[in-house]
Order: sequence, then C-alpha cells, then structure tokens
Amino acid sequence: MAEPSTRVDSWIWSVRLTKTRSAAASACRAGHVRVNGTTAKPAQHVAVGDEVRVRAAGRERIVEVTRVVSKRVGPSVAAECLIDRSPPPPPKELSSALPLRDRGAGRPTKRERRETDRLRGR
Repeated sequence: MAEPSTRVDSWIWSVRLTKTRSAAASACRAGHVRVNGTTAKPAQHVAVGDEVRVRAAGRERIVEVTRVVSKRVGPSVAAECLIDRSPPPPPKELSSALPLRDRGAGRPTKRERRETDRLRGR
C-alpha cells in the first residue's frame, strides 16, 4: 500500500501555518516554502517524515510532518500533525526598539528613511 501524501499548500493550510489556502499557495510560488531543503511548488506532495520550512510574518517555521491531512482541522488535531522544530521567536523588546513616527507627522525625509533602514538592518 502506498504511503499517503497530500499537496504541500493544502497541508500547510490544514495544520494552520497559514490563514488561507491561497496564502499557502502564494507562499509556495514566492519561494517561501521548502520541503526537505528544496523549494516547493504548491502541488508538490508531502508525506510523513518530511521537513517543511515556511517563512511567514517575518519568522521561519520549521516543522516535521507526522500525519498527513488535506482538510482543515482544529488546533488540537493540527498540533498532532506536526513536530515544531522552529527557533523561538525574537523577544518583544527587540521588535519594539524600532522608532515609530508620530501620527500625522507626514512623510519621512530621505535622511529619516535612511536612519530607519539602518536601525532595521536593511
């Protein structure tokens, strides 16, 4: 009997790594999803034991497939379908250190934009 498999975009959406299936497919097309180290297209199949890396919301999620599902499942069932090997998210203090402009202060000058980019590490 063949091992069950499903599309990577459907699986990512099913286990709640993205909010919508179209967002999962878009992430695949943009190159933000890797399966076993190679960039994945939306229709690529995943099976039990595969490593899936998803870059979303400024964070990389590294998960191992433990159960294949193709329909959206509840959060408790979704947690059983994967093993999360992601690094911990950055501390809140680091992200809150970025300068914020006052509301209604207008468009930033070129100098202010360069300073902001330098602080963000761009």
